[in-house]
Amino acid sequence: MAERRDGSTNKMLLASFGVASLVCAFGGARSLCAQEVSYDVAITNGRVMDPESGLDAVRNVGISGGKIRAISSAALQGRQTIDAKGLVVAPGFIDLHQHGQDDENYRAKARDGVTTALELEVGVADVDRWYGEREDKALINYGASVGHIPVRMAVMHDPGGLLPSGDAAHREATPEEMEQIMSLLEKGLRSGALAVGIGPAYTEAATNGEITQVFRVAAKYHASCHIHIRSGAPRIGASPGNFSGFEEAVAAAAITGAPLHIVHIQSTGGPDVAYELQMISEARSHGMDVTTEAYPYTMGMTSIQSAIFDHKENEPDSYFASLLWPATAEHLTRDLFLRYRKQGGMIILPSNTLENIDAAIESPLTMIASDGHLLNGKGHPRTAGTYARVLGHYVREEKALDLMTALKKMTLMPAERLQKRAPAFNEKGRIRVGADADITVFDPGTVIDRATYEKPLQYSEGIPFVLVGGVPVVKNGNLVEGVFPGHGVRAPASQ
Repeated sequence: MAERRDGSTNKMLLASFGVASLVCAFGGARSLCAQEVSYDVAITNGRVMDPESGLDAVRNVGISGGKIRAISSAALQGRQTIDAKGLVVAPGFIDLHQHGQDDENYRAKARDGVTTALELEVGVADVDRWYGEREDKALINYGASVGHIPVRMAVMHDPGGLLPSGDAAHREATPEEMEQIMSLLEKGLRSGALAVGIGPAYTEAATNGEITQVFRVAAKYHASCHIHIRSGAPRIGASPGNFSGFEEAVAAAAITGAPLHIVHIQSTGGPDVAYELQMISEARSHGMDVTTEAYPYTMGMTSIQSAIFDHKENEPDSYFASLLWPATAEHLTRDLFLRYRKQGGMIILPSNTLENIDAAIESPLTMIASDGHLLNGKGHPRTAGTYARVLGHYVREEKALDLMTALKKMTLMPAERLQKRAPAFNEKGRIRVGADADITVFDPGTVIDRATYEKPLQYSEGIPFVLVGGVPVVKNGNLVEGVFPGHGVRAPASQ
């Protein structure tokens, strides 16, 4: 058999893809078929569901070398076998909006069926350093955008943490600072950032011109802009018809040609959610590349020092009573609000009515994304429960979504959002031969979220197996200790 230039043989190459399957297909002295190959992992007897092809049937899945090598109605052998009888075998869930990027958060995501968690809204300032800090240490796959917020904070020496609290929030950039900001954004994109993160709601002093210039930089590198539109979270009960932040984002995308992704529309859309979804549909019908996402909770969470809480000191007592401090699970008073605003930290606040949340989750336009962040067990239940909640509540209990549609929102749609810039996503979000073996196996009859506002780090139930690159990270409903198969997913670097 002919040798390749690196000295290995075609025989070795064939073996890596299941030589027996090839011999079976093309004929040979022996009748060797896929079921005679021993794979690293065989998932047997499961209901395999693939949103790309529409496959929904009982099949066996063979995995080797981190890839799906066979999908067969015939029996498959594996050095490790997972019996998925009565369970759904789906692509691993892809979360486009996950702020917590450490082991605590990755463990919660894995138990919720997430195999890839991405920080795309806020993003990071130093792309190379961020990826390097997680290499060989991650339970699940990870990735990030280069973010206008953290870059602006770095250039303007803002003292805030995840979000700005000083000049980056409250001061216009000088021409020199603008040049530095755009230069750092370009540097991040050349380093392989997946997208550009933008948050005008948190950088309120950034002019429309500055935001448009960020879109121009993104367009140059064919990167999608993941934007938290201005106005923060409109108060429940506000009158509809005020969507200037939405219009700013759509206009910037139309002017520059940059792909646009509006984050958590169920929150920032306020009373205009249905109308903004209609406008997205209309923009798409005219050829614009616009997408959006939602999470299934009526409460949101953000930094109490962020700009969206500026000038709130004189709100009525009922406003402060609606705010929850997750560190202590207490509802606030005016005095507590002022105290914690000086101290800093995350706060939970009403974001919209249940009717509008339902409309956003059920829309065919929306992907599912959590906006998750946990710190020492404190935070929002969306971190640990978003995906199981959609499957348990919206699919099984309410029958508002069919199962394949829900899976498409969690897998294929997020992959398609990113795959033009980052071709690695062509191999994620699918159950097909050659795709990455990022797989979630769940029980459609029992899957449900358990996280609450008071106890946000309660893991979801009904997801007994999760594999990342073919390596089980959840097995029989328990996290597997001592494995770190997660890889950084990046766009190709450029000069």
